[in-house]
Amino acid sequence: MSIENAVHFNSLGLATPLLQAITESGYTTPTPIQAQAIPLALQGLDLMAGAQTGTGKTAAFALPLLQKLLPLASTSTSPAKHPVRALVLTPTRELAIQVENSIKAYAKNTALRSLVVFGGIDIKTQTPHLKSGVEVLVATPGRLLDHIEQKTLSLNQVQILVLDEADRMLDMGFMPDLKRILALLPKQRQNMMFSATFSNEIKKLADDFLTNPTLVEVARSNATAENVTQKVYLLEQGKKQTFLTQLLKNEAANQVIIFTKTKLTASKLSRTLQKEGIAADAIHGDKSQQERLAALDAFKQGKVTALVATDVAARGLDISDLPMVINYEIPSAPEDYVHRIGRTGRAGASGTAISLVCEDEEKYLAEIEKLIKKSIPREAAKIEHSSNARSKSKNQTESGKHVHSLEHSRLSHNSKQNKGSNANNDPWFDKPYEPAEASIKSETRKSAVASKKPLAALLGGLKRH
Repeated sequence: MSIENAVHFNSLGLATPLLQAITESGYTTPTPIQAQAIPLALQGLDLMAGAQTGTGKTAAFALPLLQKLLPLASTSTSPAKHPVRALVLTPTRELAIQVENSIKAYAKNTALRSLVVFGGIDIKTQTPHLKSGVEVLVATPGRLLDHIEQKTLSLNQVQILVLDEADRMLDMGFMPDLKRILALLPKQRQNMMFSATFSNEIKKLADDFLTNPTLVEVARSNATAENVTQKVYLLEQGKKQTFLTQLLKNEAANQVIIFTKTKLTASKLSRTLQKEGIAADAIHGDKSQQERLAALDAFKQGKVTALVATDVAARGLDISDLPMVINYEIPSAPEDYVHRIGRTGRAGASGTAISLVCEDEEKYLAEIEKLIKKSIPREAAKIEHSSNARSKSKNQTESGKHVHSLEHSRLSHNSKQNKGSNANNDPWFDKPYEPAEASIKSETRKSAVASKKPLAALLGGLKRH
């Protein structure tokens, strides 16, 4: 099904109040995922929709959802007139807030009510709003179950269920919660599942709760946006902080999200950048909701230029015109790379995605390139030395030259491998994606066995005495 971008929202069958809200939001032309998904959703079909991050997935389910609920809208103050009729589940607090803000904006000319509930804040602050009645509820799975256990809401009148960022829900271990929630919903309902990637686990989840779904996919699964310039710098792990600081100062980017694997690294890195005179902050799971929102607001306002984030905390962040993302540590799960760089180059804008890769991470880089079927250009990480650094002893200088020659040799080796390669004619890129976790685990086991031998010999020797 192909619908050109020239289609306007007023040709999709949406009601006037919704069209007015869309116009007031500054939109006239739907994105490809919106142009395809909205008409199908209005027909009441179950959808399994995939699109790159930043392509307008929220409006693709929010607009038809509101359209279908319009006949049930009521101006009555009675909570009984405002039961939960549509449920949107998201994996993170930030995404939940973002989605509900969009729904509220689209529904502002109607009598439909919406609310967002998530963990990290006192549940008692959400209860009064729930008891007053809302038609559209956006929630994270854990907090939704908290409310159900406290009997502060009922799901027996839900007509529409949306799973947003379904792949991330599975990555975060929400499958047991999802099954509990699905068991509480009416059997007769419309279901829509939106995901940036389609793994085998996602397809199995779709089989569990979608009924004869229509597949809507506007980009190749696991593809990265063409308008995002990707590059890799090869360097030693110990030089990443220095090079990152240099990169941020030289690039003079107003807004950069820097990804790390762990919460501890995110905190340490943000403090290091602050000491270097860079306005930085960290956002991760150990921070309270208030701290995370404060950091995000400061970032959006330009008070913070470098936001260091873990994958879970950054999923769902919607920063308009974000020019750059930097992978301080590349992810071991290649699908996470797609999500990370999807933070930039949103809605057709250009963006840059830079990855700092040490030798131990090259195996993960190979997995990423295999997944996206694209070779990412390598560049030499040239570290600028200060006057103090230049005054170091000759021995240190010679040592540095030796290290540089090793890096140069490794870079040259990779360059030769990449030279002349083309994702369109290299058979390696045409192979289906196969995770290398098994081989990595095997190497780890071998290493563990080898490391035990000297210890076993020592203990054996002691025993003989």
